Amino acid sequence: MTRNNTMMQYFEWYLPSDSTLWEKVTKDSKHLEHLGITSVWLPPAYKGSGGVNDTGYGVYDLYDLGEFNQKGTIPTKYGTKDEYLNAIRVLRENNIKVLADIVLNHKMGADELEEVLAIEEDENDRNVSLSNALPIKAWTKYNFDGRGDKYSSFKWNWTHFHGVDWDENASKAAIYKFYGKHWDENVDTEKGNFDYLMGADIDLNNFDVINELKAWGRWYLDTAGFDGFRLDAVKHIRAEFFPEWLGKLRADTGRELFAVGEYWSANINTLQKYMEKTNNCMSLFDVPLHYNLYRASISNGEFNMSSIFEGTLVEKNPDKAITFVDNHDTEPGQALESWILDWFKPHAYSLILLRQSGTPCVFYGDYYGIQEKDLAPKNEMLDILLKVRKYFAYGYQKDYFNHNNIIGFIREGDDEHPDSGLAVVMTDKEGGSIQMNVGRRLANTVFYDCTGNLQETVYVDNEGNGIFYCKDGSVSVWIKQGKYVN
Repeated sequence: MTRNNTMMQYFEWYLPSDSTLWEKVTKDSKHLEHLGITSVWLPPAYKGSGGVNDTGYGVYDLYDLGEFNQKGTIPTKYGTKDEYLNAIRVLRENNIKVLADIVLNHKMGADELEEVLAIEEDENDRNVSLSNALPIKAWTKYNFDGRGDKYSSFKWNWTHFHGVDWDENASKAAIYKFYGKHWDENVDTEKGNFDYLMGADIDLNNFDVINELKAWGRWYLDTAGFDGFRLDAVKHIRAEFFPEWLGKLRADTGRELFAVGEYWSANINTLQKYMEKTNNCMSLFDVPLHYNLYRASISNGEFNMSSIFEGTLVEKNPDKAITFVDNHDTEPGQALESWILDWFKPHAYSLILLRQSGTPCVFYGDYYGIQEKDLAPKNEMLDILLKVRKYFAYGYQKDYFNHNNIIGFIREGDDEHPDSGLAVVMTDKEGGSIQMNVGRRLANTVFYDCTGNLQETVYVDNEGNGIFYCKDGSVSVWIKQGKYVN
């Protein structure tokens, strides 16, 4: 029996630095499979510049998966290499695919300084130079003394980067482009040219770098045995790189190797142009939908709910859309903070989990809570919606988006999934009802609200018509009476 694909991002920014996440997800794998999770996105598994405190995005050594004593620790924030490999094995044994987080834009935590000629660039327009070439001392030499030449003898130096954001000579933070280098073309045009993001910016035009990253990608796949990639910060990387890199790995392994890119832009045209430039080699996270959900949650009932999917990736290119509510970057206190308010989380998750289009991604911080920010787990609500997705969210979909505040949709169910089909009604203001037709498969049926928000039942007549309700500021999910989400 086929089942809906459902992803989970299995980490959040403020996890304690206790090196236990790999063990936790291993123990949790059967539970995740029971919920209907089909793939798990794990955080960056390699050693970061911050050692055991590094969330994984300050990449130091791509080959150190928690195996070598580097940056003051053997395990990463999440555990050891053996624990990581075991977690992947157990997840896959439970029919859950594993996505590895790939961070190839930059490196941090270099071992030595190098003197380099560089030009200071305007922070807000990287096409504007603020100085002539001047000598700076840059943290660009990576020796990996704790690992030596195991797995790779490649040592990084300034020639493998475009620039940095710190001059040790002057103790000055600024954007420095190395003399003779050029920022990559075909990147996001924010700040004139948004190649540079942080740390030592990797030169992805450098032939030796490209070959090393291809070799590393194959080593990583062969070593860890995961199923695909979450690609970090793709807007800062020249568009030609990932089609080449993914194409090489797919050709060499003969595997599909699913990939989803993080291109952080709320502009649907920008996302679509990027997909065209990269030959549709990856899916993308639906950032425009996230911002629609965010605005709806903070608008005090003044958001036009009938437009919730307008200008989104799931509307324009559903097969390539990974929908999400929040993630580690949108959490309170983070750079892209746009946290969807708690009252609207059931609405938002109903809109990504129960519909036909897109592949939804559930956030660890929503499911398990965020202790650092006193945000409670929403696992009880999400357990219900995940089970509804697993068992009932199938068949033809029809939308009833005819009102600014109250909207609904139905799924007619199908023959492959017994008793499947559902009706969803939600409002961001006053409650009410919508008459909807759930199709002839579900005619002459009594429905109940499995969220528990309403105790009344709804009778659907012999034509499939019923009047479905929701309370003020809430969502109700209606399935056949007698069918339970456990």
